[in-house]
Amino acid sequence: MRIGVPREIKTHEYRVGLSPASVREMVHRGHQVVVESGAGAGIGASDAVYEAAGAGIAPDAATVFGEAEMIVKVKEPQPQECAMLRDGQILFTYLHLAADAAQTKGLMESGCIAVAYETVTDGRGRLPLLAPMSEVAGRMSLQVGAHCLEKEQGGAGVLLGGVPGVAAARVVIIGGGIAGTNAARMAMGLEAHVTVIDRSIDQLYALDLQFGPMLNTIFSTVDSIETHVAGADLVVGSVLVPGAAAPKLVTREMIRQMRPGSVVVDISIDQGGCFETSRPTTHADPTYIEEGVVHYCVTNMPGAVAKTSTQALNNATLPFALALADKGARQALADDAYLRAGLNIHHGAVTFEAVAEALDLPYTPAEQALGL
Repeated sequence: MRIGVPREIKTHEYRVGLSPASVREMVHRGHQVVVESGAGAGIGASDAVYEAAGAGIAPDAATVFGEAEMIVKVKEPQPQECAMLRDGQILFTYLHLAADAAQTKGLMESGCIAVAYETVTDGRGRLPLLAPMSEVAGRMSLQVGAHCLEKEQGGAGVLLGGVPGVAAARVVIIGGGIAGTNAARMAMGLEAHVTVIDRSIDQLYALDLQFGPMLNTIFSTVDSIETHVAGADLVVGSVLVPGAAAPKLVTREMIRQMRPGSVVVDISIDQGGCFETSRPTTHADPTYIEEGVVHYCVTNMPGAVAKTSTQALNNATLPFALALADKGARQALADDAYLRAGLNIHHGAVTFEAVAEALDLPYTPAEQALGL
């Protein structure tokens, strides 16, 4: 199969769909790879490095999209990229369609076969292609949150860990999954007072066993969220409903009750965000102040640490990309129910139920669309 890797064009997105090591693996398996010139610059991989790995170098994205049978990306295709997709072409990338009606329409109109990293599952019901970026975003949330608390960023001028004789900051993390767990680990490492709120008693129990008395675990109710958010210096939103829009768990009124200069970091913003006051931002202009609270809602947080993120992502995505290349889309999706869970759009049909429900579109089960 001929695989195309375009340069990412989302604002300050430096990751790349296939690393040179992944390209070499693809070529070793008999596939052809064409990479847009400059695609790897953000991770320190020049065109020469990709050529040494066996890739061909294309001068522009139009050439990559025109030649490739499968496009491997990182972030969702932008409008000009959707316009270059064609009927039957495989797209393998993050999509986050439930919060993006325009992109969904573009993919449907293209006739492509769109497989989303974030809805591929494994035998234990986990999301293995979302996990590495959740780990990165969770850890980054404390870095950016601590920075936003600085006075010149609009924050209250609070040091997360405090100093001897001065109280540490209070960090509240809503959602105790992979991102939330990594955020908690970083927050405790910085010696903040940390509370994780989650609706799963099993997850709270696991966190309690993992971190012990250093971590405060609270069952999620409207009352508990309201109480803990009001007293927090930093709130991290890391709520995930696979493939669906994130629930708005923190209302504007709750934000209004926070102290001026407090900070919220919305990791869930790719799926619409879990704060009522959230709206997407970019690395070029990452924050805004609403109700006196600094909001950080960048939709591609891991793009800021592109080298680490690309390596972590490729470790997870490469086996699935190889399966699609080796077998073709239909056979690979038929053979692997976990990969099939990633199928969101197939020749104009929406094949992921949560996306169809969120956008009020007709739903076609993946098995039906594939004729299985």
